[in-house]
Order: sequence, then C-alpha cells, then structure tokens
Amino acid sequence: MIGGGSWATALVKVLNENDHVVDWWIRNPHIIEHLLQKHHNPEYISSVNFLPDLIHPTGNLEEAISQSEIIFLAVPSAFLKSVAEKLSNNYFKNKLIISAIKGMIPDENLLIAEYLEKYFDVEEENIVNISGPSHAEEVALEKLSYLTLACTNEANAQRACKLLACEYMRCTTSDDVYGTEYAAVLKNIYAITAGIFHGLGYGDNFHAVLISNCIEEMERFLKAAHPITRDIKDSAYLGDLLVTAYSQFSRNRTLGAMIGKGYSVKNALLEMNMVAEGYYASKCIHEVNRVHQVSIPIAQATYNTLHGNGIAAEEMKTVIESIS
Repeated sequence: MIGGGSWATALVKVLNENDHVVDWWIRNPHIIEHLLQKHHNPEYISSVNFLPDLIHPTGNLEEAISQSEIIFLAVPSAFLKSVAEKLSNNYFKNKLIISAIKGMIPDENLLIAEYLEKYFDVEEENIVNISGPSHAEEVALEKLSYLTLACTNEANAQRACKLLACEYMRCTTSDDVYGTEYAAVLKNIYAITAGIFHGLGYGDNFHAVLISNCIEEMERFLKAAHPITRDIKDSAYLGDLLVTAYSQFSRNRTLGAMIGKGYSVKNALLEMNMVAEGYYASKCIHEVNRVHQVSIPIAQATYNTLHGNGIAAEEMKTVIESIS
C-alpha cells in the first residue's frame, strides 16, 4: 500500500479483514511510529486498530514495492509524481497495480493509468482502477459499500475483487479503465460545484436538477474522451457522483461549500487538512478539453471559480443559465 491517508487506511483494513499482510509505505515517520507502537493511524480514521502481524509500516518505498506482487496506489494524484519519480520502471515490472487515486497528474494532465504506462512501462492489462461509490470513513465503519474494479484483463479485475470483497464490501468488474478514471475526476469537480451552491444557499430541489445535468455533462465528455460502450447509470459513474456531491464526508463538497460561503479559494484550501482532488482535477480537465471541445459549462464555471479568479456567485449564475 502506497499512501498513509484515509483511503489507504480503509483499504488496509479491508485487506487485513481478508487476512492479507500489507507492506505499507507512508511518507510521515510520525504515522509509521504510531502504527508500530499503538497500531492505529493517528492522523486518519484513528478508530481503526490494526493487528501488528498484518501490517508492516515503512518509509522505504523501494523495499515495500520490491517485496510485493500487488501494489495499491492511494496517494493524492498531485503527489504521485514526486513519490514515484525516483523509481525506475523495473520496480513495477510484472506486478498488478491497483489505483485508488481519484485524480490526474497535474501539469501533464494524465490519468493514473496513462502515467503508469508512459513512465513505468506498465502494461494496460496490469492496471486496475478502483471506483466507488465508497467513502473511506464508511468503509472503516463497516457500512455496506460497493466497488467497481476496472481492468482490460477480466482475470486481473477478478483478482482485485477477491482481495477486497468481504462481508461489508461488494465488488463488481468493468473493462472501462479510462472511463471510470475520468468519471472519478469529473465527479470531484461536480462535488465542488454542488458545495458552492450549498454554500450560496440553494436547496435540495435545485441540487437534484444540478446533479442530473452533471451526469449528462459527464456522459458527453466520456463519449469524446474514451468512446466505448458504457451505462452512465452504473454505480461507478452515477453512484459515485451522487455520494461525492451529497455526502458529509466529501472533502470536495466541503471545499465548495466554504467557497460558496465567502472563503477565498486559497483560504479554503488552507483550512482543509485533507486534499480535495477536484481542485487539481478542474485545471486538468480544462486543459484536456482543449482537445475534445466538449460542452461542459458546469465544469467550466467551476474551473473559472477555482483557477480563473471568477466570483463564485457570478460563475454559478452561468451554470443556472446552462441547465434545464
């Protein structure tokens, strides 16, 4: 497991539930020491206690990867490049890479699968993308959750399912690696939009219309960016959007709500102690859409607010004018 945040912590819990021993790389030495001595993560989902025999926390990334056949990636997308840049491509050779990252590589505007293929020569069939809807906090509380494991190789998708399926986690498979990745990127942007409207005082009636238009916008983009057969109503697309746009646990919705209530973007980001992937994703999608030229006014208004010095209330007026 590469990453020490809430999603990494929840996934390690699930893997331990199925009696898998996890070599767990964490950047923060304080968290490593705490896990070794007190067997829980002091910074994220601290209520989860681990059996010491089932986790091996370490700050040595090369060691953690070399000892494992299956690598889970659960660091924020904005930090993956800095984490992995010192690794040569042979570290991932012949390994199954399971990405739990819900974002893109900033500046390069690459999906995680594209990044792994380009810089580490990972074969497409050895990359699995995890989609929700699932919040780490609810997984840690053992509330029934569903995951979609997307891979072009069905056997590897099933392999990933067997790792994670347990009493409170149901898993299904998909072949839409890039579509589910883009959907996860977009739903974080739309969750920020929903949060902004919440902060501005809009109610449930409007939010229902907003999210209906968001899923239509997402479908248009996915058809242009990765045109394969998919059902946008599946949980990996619509379900993940719904939970991220409405849930109290959604850090992207929280960021948007703060902006809607009058925080500057900079101050809202500083107030949060976790990364809101949608902030970075918004700029990436804006750049990618220069190629595809899809009509995505909701995502565009959010980009203008986050990165273009747009006034939230004014930008959201353009969203209202665009939806039906």
